[in-house]
Amino acid sequence: MPLPKMPTKPAALLAPKDYPKADKGKLNQPAVLEAKASHSQKTHIQATPKTIPVKAKPLPPNKAVTPKTSSKENNASHKPKDNPAKSPVSKAADKKGITKLFVLDTNVLMHDPTSLFRFEEHDVYLPMITLEELDDHKKGMSEVARNARQISRSLDALVGEIGNEDIEKGVALSKLGNKDAKGRLFFQTKLQGGTLPQGLPQGKADNQILGVVRALEAEFPGRPIVLVSKDINMRIKARAMGLPAEDYFNDHVLEDSDLLYTGIVQLPNDFWSKHGKGIETWQENKNGLSTTFYRITGPVIPSLLVNQFVYLEPNNGEASFYGQVRQINGKTAVLQTLRDYGHSKHSVWGVTSRNREQNFALNLLMDPECDFVTLLGQAGTGKTLLALAAGLAQVLETKTYNEIIVTRVTVPVGEDIGFLPGTEEEKMSPWMGAFDDNLEVLNKSDSDAGDWGRAATQDLIRSKIKIKSLNFMRGRTFVNKFLIIDEAQNLTPKQVKTLVTRAGPGTKIICLGNIAQIDTPYLTEGSSGLTYVVDRFKGWAHSGHVTLARGERSRLADHASEIL
Repeated sequence: MPLPKMPTKPAALLAPKDYPKADKGKLNQPAVLEAKASHSQKTHIQATPKTIPVKAKPLPPNKAVTPKTSSKENNASHKPKDNPAKSPVSKAADKKGITKLFVLDTNVLMHDPTSLFRFEEHDVYLPMITLEELDDHKKGMSEVARNARQISRSLDALVGEIGNEDIEKGVALSKLGNKDAKGRLFFQTKLQGGTLPQGLPQGKADNQILGVVRALEAEFPGRPIVLVSKDINMRIKARAMGLPAEDYFNDHVLEDSDLLYTGIVQLPNDFWSKHGKGIETWQENKNGLSTTFYRITGPVIPSLLVNQFVYLEPNNGEASFYGQVRQINGKTAVLQTLRDYGHSKHSVWGVTSRNREQNFALNLLMDPECDFVTLLGQAGTGKTLLALAAGLAQVLETKTYNEIIVTRVTVPVGEDIGFLPGTEEEKMSPWMGAFDDNLEVLNKSDSDAGDWGRAATQDLIRSKIKIKSLNFMRGRTFVNKFLIIDEAQNLTPKQVKTLVTRAGPGTKIICLGNIAQIDTPYLTEGSSGLTYVVDRFKGWAHSGHVTLARGERSRLADHASEIL
């Protein structure tokens, strides 16, 4: 059915407190229109239930507890009840409600210094060889060395003012104020002679930890003992010896990357028939543009998020609807129509959107009220080109920002080629080849300028683009900048926090990446910093996210991404 006609008198946006209650029936507003209903196939937006675990009370070993869970409707993600990464011993203990004893490998502590406090009601055991390895890695300025020093300070604070007898009984992990950590921390205080298969070197650190796990199983036969390690070969050796071992997955934002928030939702075909009663619509002028707003009420609204894009493309020849959620209060929401950047008269620095998702992305990039934008997509979907075109348009045309700052993590795909000469910007220039390629495309859009005109334009653009390294971001503050973070999937959550908190007044941050191409060791799709910020920023009124779906680079690149 066609969209309802607009009234002659515009209405104003209501504050959330002034919204009408959804359970009182029709909206009591003067500009209420009745929309005609049409029979169409009933479809529903799927809301994925999210399981929220209830924190268990601390219990002594081998005491059972009944797990309780509560479900909450959410359109983003949920964690499955049965984690496939868990060992059979751990799954059996979860079903029985028995607290476990986790033996931590050194790489877990150096990967996440807060891992000691992320095992809820379960106990943690540290072999002596783990402390030895922490001491060996504490020197230096690398991320691993900083994590080793941080975990050493945490251990020192835990065992401070505690006698030897209390250490053998275990140290409460909640001592430092971590209320979620209900278990206790145990150290290896005596030599445990666990027998290892013949042929395994006894002096190797991994084998000594495996011996400790086997000795603990013999000492506490009724207690579930689980080895936690980030080392794949370590886990394989443990399972070959019949010892339970699993990866450290408490740092994962999502168990399945397919559940990641996309920022886009398709409305059901009967959307207007179910939500058209009492619809209110008006027009407003913002930044010289006329925008249409709809205030609607219905069952789909609670599953939406602020700044999420919605679309409806009927198959019966009716007009398509593309909108963005601006306000939500219960079952009432305000939808705003979008600007069509696919039309040449609305092009951004000569660039027009080629598909629906690119149009959504340009609406976010050109929105002055949106301070933080994340764009995900496969190679060739146009992430860098759209971000750079929007940055140039707002720096050189509208003067919204002073300059463009580009940065990325320097993780090589293959072998490192060694030290690079020159200044900071010259050292970073080989990593910024993608921006050079896109700048070349953007500069060729003006065919009337001639070679000299294009050269002058290119010099002006270069003067407004600064390339910075991540290594020198600590302590900086960017004011009125358009900051582009490329290849953000290779950043850890800690590094992403360092970058996003650099934003000063009037700064806009754009994160680009493809979580299917992660080059940083120990980072996965679920634990990447890009996944982290997408999940944490969803629903904020000044941020937006779009997952680009279609590749627009070339037919060769699209075919290669499908078959290779």
